[in-house]
Amino acid sequence: MFCEHHANALDAADPLPTLRGEFLIPRHDGAEMAYFVGNSLGLQPRSARAHVETVLDKWEHEAVEGHFTGDAQWMSYHELVREPLARLVGANPAEVVAMNSLTANLHLMMVSFYRPTRERPAILMEAGAFPSDRYALASQVAFHGFDPATDLIELEPDEPDGTFSMAAIERAIAQHGRRLALVLWPGIQYRTGQAFDIQAITALAHAQGAVCGFDLAHAVGNLPLALHDSGVDFAVWCHYKYLNSGPGAVAGCFVHERHAHTDRPRFAGWWGHEPATRFQMGPDFRPTPGADGWQLSNPPILGLAPLRASLELYDRVGMAALRAKSLRLTGYLESLIRELLADVLQIVTPAERERRGSQLSLRVAGGREQGRALFDYLAANGVLGDWREPDVIRISPAPLYNTHADVLRFARAVEAWRDVH
Repeated sequence: MFCEHHANALDAADPLPTLRGEFLIPRHDGAEMAYFVGNSLGLQPRSARAHVETVLDKWEHEAVEGHFTGDAQWMSYHELVREPLARLVGANPAEVVAMNSLTANLHLMMVSFYRPTRERPAILMEAGAFPSDRYALASQVAFHGFDPATDLIELEPDEPDGTFSMAAIERAIAQHGRRLALVLWPGIQYRTGQAFDIQAITALAHAQGAVCGFDLAHAVGNLPLALHDSGVDFAVWCHYKYLNSGPGAVAGCFVHERHAHTDRPRFAGWWGHEPATRFQMGPDFRPTPGADGWQLSNPPILGLAPLRASLELYDRVGMAALRAKSLRLTGYLESLIRELLADVLQIVTPAERERRGSQLSLRVAGGREQGRALFDYLAANGVLGDWREPDVIRISPAPLYNTHADVLRFARAVEAWRDVH
């Protein structure tokens, strides 16, 4: 089971043959790397260059007229990703938009959906959240004249490996319910790789009269999502991880259709104005119904082009098939660790399939110094994972391009390191 022949046989028999050939794989010492960092920066789709060059050619030959000509005209270019994005996150097309960056979108959403009062000033989030989220939430609390020390409630993990039980989340929402203006939770916690029940958390928040939003940076393109049916008020995410759209790629945003005609306050911009009267240049803002109404400026066309390439691959395969393959790859990785490497690696990510995505977070026996030594050894030998302080190596087999052979290569590299340490 733990030999190259078996790993290759698993790949050959896999119900979803790898789309590895659709991606540009970095090389190390002349050979392709075993790249497990799609949870940080996804690989470049081979078709991305053509999409970008099409935009550049249009700019070269048509200049400003490129806004109005052809099927990929720039005026409506962001609409080209609307329907595939909606399919990916389980939304209606009008509920999603690709715009800005993740944290900018989070701030824009909080302008509308975090409306604190003296009775309800609080936000509930997880302790140990990605720093950008904490910075954003703390700054919003302070901006509204409240105190992050008391009104930004950070729930500590209650499980041994730094993960959260659903019971702890339920208790926290019930305990603070009367003070909660917003529950902001991750779809997947970035350090531990724990996945959460979005629908259940949303229902708990709504039962207490709070708004519920999600940061889906590590969940989009990783887990099947049903944002519309889950009743989420809003969600934000990035496209440079599992969505393979390039460093600093244009981000995404979901606003549930019940808020399509909201009178909630928002920061308005010209591109969010209804298209029919946008070019009348009037002084009064008339928002486009749905998520498009939160746009500020015209979208970066060169930035959207790689996203089109990635979404074409997702549409070709579908999230159900990708999720099934992801479970096969992480299951194989887990088996290798438990059978061959249990004396070296501890899996932090929950064992239950429904509580994790593509990522397994690993701690190395001996503490941070040993963990960093192993991480550096792997990188020096063409096996690239991701280090997260203080002591976690994240290994994320992306089902679009990683294989069982890649996973075995990781295990063999850890064995080789162990044998000399």
